[in-house]
Amino acid sequence: MAHEKTDILSHIERLCIEKGLKMTGQRRIIARVLSQSHDHPDVEELYQRASKLDGNISVATVYRTVRLLEEKGILEKHDFGGARARYELTEQGTHYHLIDIDTGKVIEFEDSEHVKLIQVMAKKLGFDLVQHRLELFARRHQPTRE
Repeated sequence: MAHEKTDILSHIERLCIEKGLKMTGQRRIIARVLSQSHDHPDVEELYQRASKLDGNISVATVYRTVRLLEEKGILEKHDFGGARARYELTEQGTHYHLIDIDTGKVIEFEDSEHVKLIQVMAKKLGFDLVQHRLELFARRHQPTRE
């Protein structure tokens, strides 16, 4: 019976339980909203999505929950410019972010050539690469007219 219940839990709920967090009803809703997010929401966006499911959730509860999930290593905080931090699951694997500075849209991508290049650069400088991050801030290319 317990196995069936685990199957219906969101991915983040399972991670919370594995890390020993007590799962209140509001934490469950926030975890489900995060699990279903395919973007990099900020706390205000999470609050708006969660409050549609439970009108009693406060923005303070969302802030506390996000901070707790970050402290437990479940969420990763990103500063892509702008006024608000954005969040994603920590275990997303190696990927990079391109941020459209005009719209704020975050595009994820992978690039194995980039990884090889920075490993070579680190070696040339006498280091072993331990971790890296790549965030590109860009504007959509506008063809020039002649």
